[in-house]
Amino acid sequence: MVPPAIPVPDQSDERRLVELARQDANAFAELYRRYVERIHAYAFRRSGSRVVAEDVTSATFENALRGLGTYRWSEPGIGPWLFRIASNEFANHHRGIARQDRVVQSLHQAAQLGVSSQIADMDSGDHDLRAALAALRPRYQQALTLRYFADLTNEEAALAMGVSRRTMAVIVHRGAAALRRTLETMRDDQEVMKNG
Repeated sequence: MVPPAIPVPDQSDERRLVELARQDANAFAELYRRYVERIHAYAFRRSGSRVVAEDVTSATFENALRGLGTYRWSEPGIGPWLFRIASNEFANHHRGIARQDRVVQSLHQAAQLGVSSQIADMDSGDHDLRAALAALRPRYQQALTLRYFADLTNEEAALAMGVSRRTMAVIVHRGAAALRRTLETMRDDQEVMKNG
């Protein structure tokens, strides 16, 4: 059972809450409550799978709890650090899957299964967008997901990815252009199939 929330009036108290969380489980529970939905939404948008999102979210907060003693406060708060942990967990998850797939199947089959399983877990309303996002390079997926689905600022997303704000802006711009091209190609292919 999760302990009752610690009353924290606004974001300016987050630094104090982080200090308390290093010694008090209730304070860490409040940090968890503040960020769990955003981290889960980010992981879900990256993976398209609720199961993967839950695993990544769980691992993120386990690692945050273990690493909180070494966390050094920086503006704009602990959020970018948590998103960076989530990004690393997502990458670790996919590295683990890739290792398993190499043992079990050929690379071609593994790629097909990875894409089809992600698409199967997606909500139908966002199917085209999610499929197009899944087709992008992982760096573009991460940047676009942090900026537009996790609602991080450019600065927060840059901190989460470990890049400068300028580099983040370039990655987001290129990722958005690649996403637009992918969506256009998908729509063109759908038109050909309808009319063909």
